[in-house]
Amino acid sequence: MVYASQYHKWYTKLMGGKQFRILSFKYAFEGIWSALKKEPNLKFHFIVGVFVILLASILRISREDWAITLLLISFVLVLELTNTAIEAVVDEFTNKEHPGAKLAKDISAGAVLIVAITSVIIGLIIFLPYLF
Repeated sequence: MVYASQYHKWYTKLMGGKQFRILSFKYAFEGIWSALKKEPNLKFHFIVGVFVILLASILRISREDWAITLLLISFVLVLELTNTAIEAVVDEFTNKEHPGAKLAKDISAGAVLIVAITSVIIGLIIFLPYLF
């Protein structure tokens, strides 16, 4: 039986190496790049995020508005990446129509939709005063 302290020592040793940390960044960027190339929805959200950042720069929004804007952009992108990962796992384990698989994918997509709509509403609240 492995005790918590033994596990902690093993985990610390494994995660403590510089090579492992560098590889984890490499794999993370590979995952983001792969998803951007293959997922049209992620690509769309990324392009919208870049546009919003450019607009925020042009309008010179406040620090607080920048913080909220960047948080919302990153939240949408992270949720879209999570949705992509869920869909990939479900597709890998189910090659036919399955109600549980459909439910998982639909819920994941619904979460992205809710965050995207909320982000647009908050974005309008932030940007409209700068435009008019």
